[in-house]
Amino acid sequence: MILPVILAGGTGTRLWPLSRDLMPKQYLNLDRKQTMLQATVSRLEKINSLPPLVICNEEHRFIAAEQLRQIGSLDHNILLEPAGKNTAPAIALAAFSALAKGNDPLMLVLAADHVITDTVAFKNAIEKAVELASENKLVTFGIVPTNPETGYGYIRRGEPVRTGFHVAEFVEKPDRVTALKYLESGEFYWNSGMFMFRASLFLSELKKHRADIFHACELAMADVDPDMDFVRVNKEAFMTCPAESVDYAVMEKTNAAVVLPQDIGWNDVGAWSSLWEISKKDANYNVHHGDVQDVECTGNFVYAENSLVVTLGLHDSVVVQTKDAVLVAAKDQVQNVKSVVQKLKSLGRDEYRVHREVYRPWGKYDSIDRGRRYQVKRITVNPGEKLSIQMHHHRSEHWIVVSGTAKVTIDNLEKLLSENQSIYIPLGSVHALENPGKIPLELIEVQSGAYLGEDDIVRFSDRYGRTQS
Repeated sequence: MILPVILAGGTGTRLWPLSRDLMPKQYLNLDRKQTMLQATVSRLEKINSLPPLVICNEEHRFIAAEQLRQIGSLDHNILLEPAGKNTAPAIALAAFSALAKGNDPLMLVLAADHVITDTVAFKNAIEKAVELASENKLVTFGIVPTNPETGYGYIRRGEPVRTGFHVAEFVEKPDRVTALKYLESGEFYWNSGMFMFRASLFLSELKKHRADIFHACELAMADVDPDMDFVRVNKEAFMTCPAESVDYAVMEKTNAAVVLPQDIGWNDVGAWSSLWEISKKDANYNVHHGDVQDVECTGNFVYAENSLVVTLGLHDSVVVQTKDAVLVAAKDQVQNVKSVVQKLKSLGRDEYRVHREVYRPWGKYDSIDRGRRYQVKRITVNPGEKLSIQMHHHRSEHWIVVSGTAKVTIDNLEKLLSENQSIYIPLGSVHALENPGKIPLELIEVQSGAYLGEDDIVRFSDRYGRTQS
């Protein structure tokens, strides 16, 4: 049986300002249809497999759970990493998890942030990989290159084996001259980061080549803590694990690696230029998302999240507008967006980490205005959900209901509010907010006080098991 293992970690910094630390690209809806995580799960529908196991960071757990719930794929199947340790430890956790359930499946390892346009070819590739993985091979999916790409690692094929080839070597991202030689030789494939192998075989090879990673993950999985739809591993044990990619830890060292060449319309969408390449273009090779108007422009990618964006005489450029940031870049420079994020981080700017609109397990809030000693938020509480019972040391709050029904508790006194009604939350009072209705609750919250940070929350009770905001 096939166990899909979906790696949903990573930050996707080269897609800033849309991708942020707390909302990385795998959770974004880039095509206005599904998020990248949802699309990854959905393309498994025609494959005879077990329910997917999603591995993500603790900080992203509620986003991942909500997105899986929306497509009917949430089934206590999210494994949480206390910290990102790269792909080898993440896959090891999945393998130990599978064996602990008495199974030894063929694990189909996929990244949550890849685009695959030819789902029929993808299904056929998996069927071929099953043949090889069933014969104790560690299968990596190699993508037939279409251009001298310098943003991907490459795999050089060796002797044939069934429908694939033994792996001769893995090579790092090349310069353009070298990439052109790879393309012309016909012996190299893009390293997709997708794999298939039996769980026990992977762990055996990991123990042989990186016993330190093996033992750290073994200890971490020996003491798990199931919580709602999540499984937490032992944090202390996992934090001792070295960070390493599966390529370095196992695939480059094992004698069992084979590469399966495929043409499945694959793209890892690693930069804005990649998104331009795979998107539908107009007659002037422009790609527009949102409210965009252009005059005398060619070859641009323009993304407008919530306002009109107008371009004039712009060529081969990228413009991305969000509620709190705008990126304007030459298209051939977008691989360097990561350095912009690093600069913002060094300056202590919040924009590298979080959007103005922030998702919570109960809904979301949008910080629509802020000044000295005040902040205004638009809060959305999903039907049946409730914020924690809490209090603040430094601020008071005023809530105005825009739509829906609010159940408000202040110092053990309950009150129901409907549209256009409001209530005052004094500083230091113990309070809670709940949506008892069948439609989303929308309200405006006006905070005032000496300190308005999200860490000014003392929680007394929280149905989601949170101790912080």
